[in-house]
Amino acid sequence: MKRVNFTFIDLFAGIGGFRYSFEQAGGRCVFSSEFNPAAQKVYYDNYGDYPFGDITEIDENNIPDFDVLCAGFPCQPFSICGLKRGFEDIRGTLFFDVCRIIKAKQPPVVVLENVKHLTKHDKGKTFKVILDTLDGLGYNTAYKVIDAQHYGVAQSRERIIIVATKYGTFNFGDMQKAKPVFIRDILDREGEFEYLSKDEYTLLDKRLVKKQPSGLMFCGYRNKGTWKTGVRPNTEHLSRVHRQPNRIYHVDGIHPTIPSQETSGRFWIYIPEEDAVRKLTIKECYRLMGFPDAFKIDVNKGNAYKQCGNSVAIPLITELAKSIIKQGFTDGKTGVYNVRPSYTQLAFSF
Repeated sequence: MKRVNFTFIDLFAGIGGFRYSFEQAGGRCVFSSEFNPAAQKVYYDNYGDYPFGDITEIDENNIPDFDVLCAGFPCQPFSICGLKRGFEDIRGTLFFDVCRIIKAKQPPVVVLENVKHLTKHDKGKTFKVILDTLDGLGYNTAYKVIDAQHYGVAQSRERIIIVATKYGTFNFGDMQKAKPVFIRDILDREGEFEYLSKDEYTLLDKRLVKKQPSGLMFCGYRNKGTWKTGVRPNTEHLSRVHRQPNRIYHVDGIHPTIPSQETSGRFWIYIPEEDAVRKLTIKECYRLMGFPDAFKIDVNKGNAYKQCGNSVAIPLITELAKSIIKQGFTDGKTGVYNVRPSYTQLAFSF
């Protein structure tokens, strides 16, 4: 039996990316919540229990005690952000429900994940309210925008990670990066693949195909019609074939971020040894997120693609969990970095 080093809860759980990662680091999940029925089913198929549904109906006092709260919370509009009222500013949003649970349970560690643009939402006011609220609840916060490609996936996926701790401050510098992985490393050699015919795509001149600083190698595009609806004034003559769903990427680079809105799998790759362009399979997309082949996915492909894009990158979150443990935030220690009282703690009364 695997040794349990700490306990955690999994909010806005999706298909369990946080759960899989934190279990790999030795954690045991004691509570989960996910609103979407299709995602709940996948969660059950892989972990053996159905997550609680609507987070707004959770009685926080009935949740078992735990060490780490994990939440990839939705970035709802914060209607009155920036009024410097901390906890009061987030009432009416789903983030408020996360804070309800934090306030009641006071876990040693809170881990939040979101799109990198959260820091710029509403000119930075939303992010400031989030940090001020965590501070008011008695936590020291550390945050960083991290690209998952540096932690063992063949995908450029930038997300902001917030780690809030009761004592001390988490140090992202202790996280160990992994060796680079490229698209060709996750490809199946055999299978039923969907290829494009030669007249369906155009490849760039080989001299123009170079690995970008992001790790991407854009090498061609599908021959789709020009889109003119909704373009800005004076740009009507420009071709829209370079929109993301029509781009083709070289397998010696990495893949762009798999989006949560995708339901048809429009991910095209060029394989030079075959001189061919094909679509990534759904299994390959899950490998780009770091899921093992044994992970059970939704039988509905539209759901499966969307759930994949909504998840977290497994190797990144696993390394984050290991670093949290290594720094001593889950075993009663105070941590070793920048111990300080929360400067607004006394200003909040709950």
